[in-house]
Amino acid sequence: MENPLSRIVAEQPGIEQSQVSIGGDAVTVELTPKPDANIREIYKSIVDQGGSIIGDRDVELIVRDSSTPELDRWWSNALFEVAEAMESKRYAAIPAALEAKKGTYPGLSVSTEMDDTYVYVHLTDGQHDKFLQLPRKPRQMGVWPNE
Repeated sequence: MENPLSRIVAEQPGIEQSQVSIGGDAVTVELTPKPDANIREIYKSIVDQGGSIIGDRDVELIVRDSSTPELDRWWSNALFEVAEAMESKRYAAIPAALEAKKGTYPGLSVSTEMDDTYVYVHLTDGQHDKFLQLPRKPRQMGVWPNE
């Protein structure tokens, strides 16, 4: 069952390498994107083209990017505003918050996109890339006894 889905993933533009694991509840796609990759489009294509194989499983992307400690540090500094926007479902505030902080990292380029599942963020300094998928529906941490 993995071969057809692995082929679908490998044929997506913007992917250098990929590995697919199909489990009972989830399909995990580990990928190394090219610098110009569009993770939103890759995710959509995998879900659309592999729908008959994926079924009702969740699709989890694990993106192996070329981030640096500097990009990671910048992201950590921007995370408070992003988390606040995500929590309050004010997604339009995310690009503005990232653009406002962009000046603290010379040469940084930021792009954001969204679909029903994720907010996608791509940070690049021209040589290194950081790709993020922020889930629009928070994952459940467990069951509360009084629910």
